[in-house]
Amino acid sequence: MTELMACSDDWETKPSEQQASAASAALPRRDAEALASGRHPDPFAVLGLHAQGDGYALRVYVPGAQGVDVLRRDSERIEGRLTELGTAGLFVIALSEIFPYRLRIHWPDGVQETEDPYSFGLLLGDIDLHLIGEGTHRDLGRCLGAQLMEIDGVAGVRFAVWAPNARRVSVIGAFNGWDGRRHPMRLRHQAGVWELFVPRLQSGEAYKYELVDAHEHVVQKADPVALASELPPGTASKVADIENFEWHDEAWLARRGETLAPDRPIAIYEVHAASWRKHGGNEGELYDWRELAEQLIPYVSEMGFTHIELLPIMEHPFGGSWGYQPLGLFAPTARHGSPADFAFFVDACHRAGLGVILDWVPAHFPTDAHGLARFDGTALYEYEHPHEGFHQDWNTYIYNLGRREVHGFMLSSALHWLRHYHIDALRVDAVASMIYRNYSRRDGEWIPNRHGGHENLEALDFLRHLNQVVAEEVPDAAVIAEESTAWPGVTRSVPEGGLGFAYKWNLGWMHDTLSYMAEDPLYRCHGHHNMTFPQVYAYSERFMLPISHDEVVHGKRALLDKMPGDEWQKFANLRAYLATLWTQPGKKLLFMGCEFGQWREWDHDRELDWWLLDEPRHAGVRLLVGDLNRLYREQPALHQGDCDPAGFVWVIGNDHANSAFAWLRCDAHAEPLLVVANMTPVPRHEYRVGVPRAGAWEEIFNSDAACYGGSNLGNLGRLEANEQPLHGQPASLELTLPPLAVIILRPLAR
Repeated sequence: MTELMACSDDWETKPSEQQASAASAALPRRDAEALASGRHPDPFAVLGLHAQGDGYALRVYVPGAQGVDVLRRDSERIEGRLTELGTAGLFVIALSEIFPYRLRIHWPDGVQETEDPYSFGLLLGDIDLHLIGEGTHRDLGRCLGAQLMEIDGVAGVRFAVWAPNARRVSVIGAFNGWDGRRHPMRLRHQAGVWELFVPRLQSGEAYKYELVDAHEHVVQKADPVALASELPPGTASKVADIENFEWHDEAWLARRGETLAPDRPIAIYEVHAASWRKHGGNEGELYDWRELAEQLIPYVSEMGFTHIELLPIMEHPFGGSWGYQPLGLFAPTARHGSPADFAFFVDACHRAGLGVILDWVPAHFPTDAHGLARFDGTALYEYEHPHEGFHQDWNTYIYNLGRREVHGFMLSSALHWLRHYHIDALRVDAVASMIYRNYSRRDGEWIPNRHGGHENLEALDFLRHLNQVVAEEVPDAAVIAEESTAWPGVTRSVPEGGLGFAYKWNLGWMHDTLSYMAEDPLYRCHGHHNMTFPQVYAYSERFMLPISHDEVVHGKRALLDKMPGDEWQKFANLRAYLATLWTQPGKKLLFMGCEFGQWREWDHDRELDWWLLDEPRHAGVRLLVGDLNRLYREQPALHQGDCDPAGFVWVIGNDHANSAFAWLRCDAHAEPLLVVANMTPVPRHEYRVGVPRAGAWEEIFNSDAACYGGSNLGNLGRLEANEQPLHGQPASLELTLPPLAVIILRPLAR
């Protein structure tokens, strides 16, 4: 921050021999009035040092100052005292030579020394400007926004912002009394980017941009490429140093590509950082990133998950949006600390062997006045027409990804998190709303594409380009789609005609299986297909099976509370459902609180009901999830074939009468595991199931075990499969099926 020194007792504005020469350096009245009104189109043309006649004119506009001295940059000797002529705050002096200088500005409450922002030349290079205009700049987080740097030996901050239709842009902050007249910026016309170097500013300084927009309105905006922000409800951006993080995750980065491979176990714990835990309970303070590293990481590791997925942590004005209405697409929210704190959290996850996935939202942005909306008085980031640019479901604006600069802005945001914060994967929210122009719109409320169709061709081009660029720039990272329709080829490569995502959330599986589980077991026979149909398309994409935050909020009830029956049956149903999730093909995702059977819906303003773990049945569910994660990791059959049709075989898929199912999971060497589910509260004795080999088998998991809160009915010890063919298999086992339970068996080595 630019500091004020003690007040100058000897400062007086008095005539001098310099006043006469200063008059020759005065500005034309029109320019002076434009500066005073904050409307000058080119402040660099009149402020700073300029040739004039046989010498030079130095002009400084500092409204509210009592006086200004000019000193050589490397000397304490005053070279001259500027004269205030005509316009209050406009000081001028005639000089006979050019030299590196600094200013000593006398304010009513102190003295400020600083270099002159208008003494520095062009800041952004032509290549940067060309790439910005072309929409191909891949590192805007180091180009636009507030960049700490040294220019001509002077430390400070370079500000740059894209606002091509603004009449004037200034950077404002406490360093200039939030006065937009003090630091108007230079327009680089070829890219529509405004720039200014403000000497002596430091990390932590709060700032905004003040614009005279295309309609002559004066507005204040947060920086679209801010690296940090004030804590909401504050709306200012903050200067941040993100170049000096100390990383210790080299070993993780060297192997992280393996952790996201289709044949590896991926079990994701989805977290809303603000409501996982709070200091002192529901009304307490939020954990910061370092506290979350201390508390969350050991918990997730102990539970056996492989990755943490965070609901959007990009800066957002309204906490009730859970981060899904972000404005700071380059800034971690200040709710949990600084950018360095967030980097510490990611680094700690990696050192603990956990990957980090971020929800990332290119589908829409909020209408808050300080944000991207009508940024320079025009529809700069959004479509102009509301049938294209306004999202009716969320009352938000929609990015115009067909505009090169917006395409590049979003692309650079994605790369920013992957490169600068070592994020392992991005989960792209609401892809369906991006790729259909008529998404959630009635006839007459949407505009067809150039071919007359309902596909958003610009968004599709962006998604394909995003996935290609990520594969090129960060090849061991992944991009995951939340896409709720049957759009073909979401995870097919772009050269093969697909969108190029690594994985897609299987929302059809989630919907069908939850519909089945919500039925009273007496009637489940009528919805048997809801459990079997998802396997028809299970390998059409590389799928993740998500039980996410969306399923436990807004009146949908908690996962445990969705289950039918009395309390015992609810817990048994939940355990059976979780076991089904972990044993069917697809990578796993579970929202926080579901792992111990929270009764109430998730509330973003409250922490999870951790006190429930004092009750044995809730503790049993958590133990079950931990054991399922252990089996998922340790048994190759449960993960190697997640995306391979050879990894799954129905053994019994048509026993409607008993609501029973059996399937085989197979590893890369065709070594099987048998999974059998009984979705009724009636135990099944002497239930025969076909298996691929005769001989000894053992039960390695039973969701009805007493340690999980079950009745402890099952198949203890060894079982012998005899050579009695059944269900298309050469041998069969006679089993006891516990009520509302899933069991897993494996053949013993021969």
